[in-house]
Amino acid sequence: MIDINEVKKLAELARIEMTDEEIANFTKEIDPILGYVAQIQQVTGSNATRTIPEHRNITRPDENPNESFSNTEKIVTEFPRKEGTLLKVKKIL
Repeated sequence: MIDINEVKKLAELARIEMTDEEIANFTKEIDPILGYVAQIQQVTGSNATRTIPEHRNITRPDENPNESFSNTEKIVTEFPRKEGTLLKVKKIL
């Protein structure tokens, strides 16, 4: 169990200003927190030897890919502002 003097020392090391009321409350709250951390360490420590599943590719193969630039002409004709095959957009700063 951590006492008030140890909490004051921790606050000093962390350069945290705490009132006497805050120190008293923190002294009561710190033990359950440390107990919970110890419990987590036990669980993660026992699972350290688990095996990692093998990675595999789960994406589907591309069966009907589009030809490069097959839709360019259609896009250019539909675009409102253009200069040749270049599409003009608003200037963004």
